[in-house]
This record gives sequence, structure tokens and C-alpha cells, in this order.
Amino acid sequence: MEQLSLYGGYALSGETTVQGAKNSALPILAATVLSGEECILENCPHLSDVETACEILRYLGAQCTWEGETLFVCCKDLRENTIPQALMQKMRSSILFLGALCARTGRAELSMPGGCQLGDRPIDLHIDALRALGAVVETSDAIVYCQGGDMGGGSYRFPFPSVGATENAMLAAMGCKGPVSLENPAKEPEISDLGVFLQQLGATVGGIGTEVMTILPPQACKPVRHRIIPDRIAAATYLCAVASAGGKIVLQNVDASQLTAVIAPLRRAGCKIRIRGDTLTAARTGALAAPGMVATAPYPGFPTDAQTMLLAAMLRADGITGVQERIFSDRFRQLPQLQKLGAEITIVADTAYVTGVRRLYGAQMRATDLRGGAALAVAALAAEGESIITALDHLDRGYEHIERDLCNLGAKAERKISTR
Repeated sequence: MEQLSLYGGYALSGETTVQGAKNSALPILAATVLSGEECILENCPHLSDVETACEILRYLGAQCTWEGETLFVCCKDLRENTIPQALMQKMRSSILFLGALCARTGRAELSMPGGCQLGDRPIDLHIDALRALGAVVETSDAIVYCQGGDMGGGSYRFPFPSVGATENAMLAAMGCKGPVSLENPAKEPEISDLGVFLQQLGATVGGIGTEVMTILPPQACKPVRHRIIPDRIAAATYLCAVASAGGKIVLQNVDASQLTAVIAPLRRAGCKIRIRGDTLTAARTGALAAPGMVATAPYPGFPTDAQTMLLAAMLRADGITGVQERIFSDRFRQLPQLQKLGAEITIVADTAYVTGVRRLYGAQMRATDLRGGAALAVAALAAEGESIITALDHLDRGYEHIERDLCNLGAKAERKISTR
């Protein structure tokens, strides 16, 4: 079993390049199913979730090959439109193949997806959106059956701007006979990146990032070369890391416009953050001050994926930091692990409160989910002595080599094989 050892108490000093966005690469990989031509994805991150998507594509009959950070995908000879449970259970984003397969083959049969356990995460909105576009969708014994050969198009209004449901609807729209209108869609940068990819395939996509998105599918899809956007959540992780440990870091390959909601509370806490093009410099030299209350919200609000990391960065801040979680019902599962370091945390309903303490002490902790595991690493950088994080399979789903990036930034981090 692998474990991550981190030695806290050292100010950071270094530079790293932020990887391509996991949450952009996965829906775009599902979108490659739409084309019978080769798709070339640059800046694609090497992650276990990306490899799972490639496993699914290969099972369907696609070819996937890597050259450095570039992934070549060709779905010319698809032979399947079903995905076995063993592959579906590996990640939540596997459900995106529902819309893609319906659009390409007119039929899909999938089991319910897996992924991090963050509370109730139904796929009702995915199904409702596909039905609104003309698909016939049925569920039985945790299997989803979809007939999409007669999708005529139409409109659907999301009662909540769900990222996954918006992506599935966008993918399904590519197989419709007429135009599609999606009202109140998600507006995350990863949605915009998928929209750009669909445009490159030949679709006409309007209203990206607005209250109404329109999609007119192409007669035939074109070959595409596309560069995946930077991972804003990975960048947020390293911003929280320097807030926690102190010091000064430089992040390359960053779109700072996507990080406004994260940068604001870090600045209130005493971090100095400077933006020049796609380079971001962040420093924390004085004491941390609690930034007050933060509430998660759909983009452009504070991202739910970064809330535990912000709390972890504020464990030694002067005052009380509060985060209200308004997206997922079970996003605080990681907080008891942070308490092992000596953190003072109280949870009241949907809000977690951190009261800053003077000292933290290294401990052994277990990651319970992807972003919660990253929060453990952020917190460990401010703890005295060695901290050990286990269950690294969660971290590997979203970070190429988190220990490499942390070392580049000046942290003392090492991945080891446990002898216990």
C-alpha cells in the first residue's frame, strides 16, 4: 500500500506547471465517441480517472495512445454501446457516455456510476434532459437503458445548473435531428471547454456561459486537435498549500479568471497574489487571518471542490473560518481526519467552522475522497513533524503526481510503500 509522507513546518519556495483539467478532459473524452475521426487532446492529464475513461473507450472499440501529454483517440470502429458495471463503478463521470453513445449509436446500456461518496448524487437531471430531447430512457435494477435514435431535439430547463447533466445533454444534443436549447445550464469553465470541442467537431454552439445554450448538431463530425484548459482546482490546491505553509510560489499554466472566487478569501486571509498572463505568484509571509464566511455555489461562485482545502489552509488562522456547503450533502467527511492534527472544527448543519489553533502536530490520516485527500496534504504542510496520508488512489484520480508538484513548490513530500 502506498502512502504520502509530508514533513510540515517548512515555508514553500518554488515553481510548478499546473496540469490540464481533469473535469474538462473527462467529458471531452466521452465526446470523442461522437466522431469517427481521430481526436487529438493536448495538455491531457495522466490521471487514473483519465485512464478509466480510456479503458471504457477501448472496451467500446476505440484506440487510445499517449505521446507525452498528448492523447490520441480514434473512435472510428466502435463495436459496443454497453459498458460493464466494473468500468462504470470506477468513476462518476462514466455516466457521460450515456449521452455520447445515444448520439453516436442511437442506444446505450449502462449501470449506475461510481466515484467519490459525497452524499446523494442522483442522475435524475441527466435522464430528464435526455427525455426532453426525445430519448426513451428506462431504469431497472441499477441499469440505465436509453434509446436515442429518434431524438428530434427541443428544449430543457435545468432546475439546478448541474455540471454533469449539462454535459450529458450537450453530448446527446449532437445526435438530435434538430436544434437544442438548454436553459439554466451549468456555466463552469469545463462546460465552456466542452462547448469549444463540440464546435470543433462541427456543431454550432451558442450562449456558452449564459442562461441559455443552443446547439445545432453537425451533419458529420470533423477531426479535432484540442488543448485541455488548465486545472483550476489543482491551482486552488497549491494556492491553499502556500496559505497553509507560508512562503512564496509560482504557478504556470493558470487561467486566473477562473479562480476569482478562490483568490478572494485567500487575499482576505493575508495572502499576496499577483497575476501576469498565465503565471500566478502567491505568497504568505505574515500570520493568517480567518477570512470569515464562505459559501459554495455553482460557478462563478466558490467551488465545492475547493472548500475542504480552504478550511485546511485556515487551521492556524487567527479567528473563525466558516464554510457553508450548498452543493453536496456529505462534503465534510474528511474533517475528522484533520482533527487528528489538532484542528478545532465544529460542524453545524451544512456549515463547518474552523477556529484557528497555534500549533498542529503530524498524524496519520486516510483520504476519504479526492479533494478531501488534497486537503489533508494542505493541512499537513502546517503541522509539526511527519504526517502520513493513506488511500492515495483517491488523490491519483485528480492529481498527476501531487508529491512531485509539492516538492517543486518546496515542500518535503515523498510517496512510499508502507511496510505495515
